[in-house]
Amino acid sequence: MEEKEILEVNETVKTEEVAQTAEAPAAETPVMDATEAALAAAKEAYDIGASSNKSGKGMGWYVVHTYSGYENNVKTNIEKAIINRHLEEKILEVRVPMQDVVEVKNNTKKTVSKKLLPGYVLIHMDADDNDAWYVVRNTRGVTGFVGPGSKPVPLTEDEMRMFNMGEGERKIHLDVKEGDTVSVISGVWQDTVGVVKRVDEGKQVVVINVDLFGRETPVEIGFADVKKV
Repeated sequence: MEEKEILEVNETVKTEEVAQTAEAPAAETPVMDATEAALAAAKEAYDIGASSNKSGKGMGWYVVHTYSGYENNVKTNIEKAIINRHLEEKILEVRVPMQDVVEVKNNTKKTVSKKLLPGYVLIHMDADDNDAWYVVRNTRGVTGFVGPGSKPVPLTEDEMRMFNMGEGERKIHLDVKEGDTVSVISGVWQDTVGVVKRVDEGKQVVVINVDLFGRETPVEIGFADVKKV
């Protein structure tokens, strides 16, 4: 075959190959199902959020901040999630600390139960577990864990004792303020009448001046030992 004919044959073969390539369908690129994509994105966001907020302290008592009035709802919803997600070994207890308070108003005592920490819920949990962290953090009404940058920080033993202070005892809320006149109804200073100089809710006392050795001397009187005049 002459050289010219060989060149013509080669050109014809190349032209046919180009045509076949153009007509051939492009290789299909795998397309991720929309649901799978959404789940993958959610998992990625979840993993990042959880890992960046681990406490590094494991099991302990942690505190979450809630919207006002949502404390009991948060407790109920977390307890339901524990059962539904089988997290009984990761979240051991959810508590809304309460205390009995004796309110004295118009010289009438009434015992009522009040939240010890309004706007907060205590949770005994493993804050390093992704599932436990995710359930608590995403419960409706929870605004975040108490700690720097909302990073969970477990309560210390001293803090736990502080929150349990008065457990089993009733605290008294006395309806008096500085400048009110009170009468001492029991104790060493019984029947003494004085003007309130200071009210100390923590110590459950009022300070009044009494006549001692011819001088006015401030003394502390327990809430249970006085009544408003």
